[in-house]
Amino acid sequence: MRPRPPLRGRGIVSGTGVIVVGLTATLLALIFPIFSYADRSGTGVDVLSDQTVVTSYGPLSGLDRDFVTKVRLAGLWELPAGQQAEQKGTTQAVRTAGEHLVEGHTALDQQVRDVAGKLGLQLPNQPSDQQKQWLQTLSAAQGTDYDRDFVNIARLAHGKVFSLVAEVRATTRNTLVRSLADDANTTVLDHIRALEATGYVDWDALARDMASASTPPLTPSPAPPGPTADPVPAAPLTPTYTLPPAESSPPPPQ
Repeated sequence: MRPRPPLRGRGIVSGTGVIVVGLTATLLALIFPIFSYADRSGTGVDVLSDQTVVTSYGPLSGLDRDFVTKVRLAGLWELPAGQQAEQKGTTQAVRTAGEHLVEGHTALDQQVRDVAGKLGLQLPNQPSDQQKQWLQTLSAAQGTDYDRDFVNIARLAHGKVFSLVAEVRATTRNTLVRSLADDANTTVLDHIRALEATGYVDWDALARDMASASTPPLTPSPAPPGPTADPVPAAPLTPTYTLPPAESSPPPPQ
């Protein structure tokens, strides 16, 4: 009898077949984690979403745009509030805190307008409704009541922004926003220290307000339609409200 020929397909259990099976298993092991985590926020898998757009400076997320808007809003009310504190503060410490607000936000506002122009973002030109109420409260206050109101309103606002700066700095992939977060962190921390040095911070009230998690209304910047090319300059800082006596102060240098 002639020997029986080998069965077709027997090679799968040896040689090339073993290699193919091993490669397939490895590929499945690599793909599985991606599908497992693809719908989880905070991972690096979802590179671009409906809230994230591509720019020449890196992805720009919705949180990045909100942060840029909030930096602008902070300057719109803290600049005139700082100018007012320089005049109405009854102690040198309060007047010094006002100086820190003016100096810090003059520089920061210039930077945020430059960033917004390069990213094609529109910025607000007046404070939020909550910030206008703060300015009205400070305009009506006098003497030591003014000192306390100025310090505690400004300290509360800075405490809320401080946590946002940290979150943006830790997560942003946009180089312009990252640089802005670095400078904002330095500025906000400097202002917090200057305000606390006045001795007027009501720590119990501050803790209650922070726990309530109430934040000023925010008008977020819309996402740009696509990759930005030419810079779109943001409007200059022009307060549209009445705040005696800071209203007569010249706007910050452009």
